[in-house]
Amino acid sequence: MEGMLQALEPRVSLDRGPALSPRLQAMLEKKRLSLLTSTVQGRLERTLSKAQEARKPEATQSKPEGPVLRKAEKIGNG
Repeated sequence: MEGMLQALEPRVSLDRGPALSPRLQAMLEKKRLSLLTSTVQGRLERTLSKAQEARKPEATQSKPEGPVLRKAEKIGNG
């Protein structure tokens, strides 16, 4: 009778869920990390492109019009 009860009990602790083979666990972890990395990389690329787009109008507006004088030329003419 005692052997029958032992047969019904799981041999491993299922507190963390069903046990997976080490190979399958490694594959799942690699997939999870690649998804996480690609998500973060995508966000960073979008942020970078937005920052670059925001700087483009600033760059065209801040360009001086006309000839640019060096400091020595300004002193000599002034």
